[in-house]
Amino acid sequence: MTRPNAVILASVFALFFAVIAAWLAYGYLQKEMNSINAVQPQKIVVAATDIPIGTIVTVAQLKVTSWPKDSIPPGSVQQTEAVVGRVAIRPITKGDAVTELKLKPKSGAAGSGFMTYVVPQGHRAVTVAVNEVAGVAGFLTPSDRVDVIVTTPLPGHETESVSKIMLENVPILATGQVTDQKEGKPVVVPTVTLDLVPEDAEKLVLSASKGSLQLLLRNISDSFHVDSKGATIAKVLSGMEHVPAALKPVTQSPPARYAKTRPRPMVAVKAAPSRSYTLEIVRGTEKSSRQYAE
Repeated sequence: MTRPNAVILASVFALFFAVIAAWLAYGYLQKEMNSINAVQPQKIVVAATDIPIGTIVTVAQLKVTSWPKDSIPPGSVQQTEAVVGRVAIRPITKGDAVTELKLKPKSGAAGSGFMTYVVPQGHRAVTVAVNEVAGVAGFLTPSDRVDVIVTTPLPGHETESVSKIMLENVPILATGQVTDQKEGKPVVVPTVTLDLVPEDAEKLVLSASKGSLQLLLRNISDSFHVDSKGATIAKVLSGMEHVPAALKPVTQSPPARYAKTRPRPMVAVKAAPSRSYTLEIVRGTEKSSRQYAE
């Protein structure tokens, strides 16, 4: 091989290896650059304090902080203006990223109603109208638990009513007021929204249409079952000394049954004949006798 050809061949090989080295170096540097960009912090909105479920988010509850770019939760927001005024549908703890999944959808979006996020899976929210007395004088608040009493005419006795606890330990989802019409004038009717399974919801709706409802507020730690037998006015007044006859429970005893008997024939009884006894008495040589009758 001549010298010029050898120089050309060496130059080609050198150029080839230089291209490969440059390509490998570029790939390595690009990979390192991507790694640096991945760990570079990015500004996102996080909770400055604990935000309970159902809370309307305010500016004071938010702050903007740096977060590693490769671990930013999906749906995170970068500006507080996109979060303020919206309702938290999940608890957000201090320092957690505020994401779209934790907030009520914006007005007009599907599922923008707040209550739909509060109702447990498989349960139903049922709203009933109550007055101040039935609603425990306004002391009911969400998350309280109540028993529900229905007062309705006793079946088969239209003049007699019965009160019975039909639902126990029912959670309250919300309280509010609705406007109704009474005698042509608008009146405010307090309402209570209860968390029920479908079967209990049917009982509540039927009871509200047939009688009146009364709510009984439970202690926060009381979840025990109550074996209620129901109460009627006859049971309530059963301990009085003088109970009107109309209020006394009527107990009808079955009529006494007597067996039919035939008159026994008269039988003449004959007197038994009297019997007598003779007693002989011997005294030495003397002998005497005496008679005795029965």
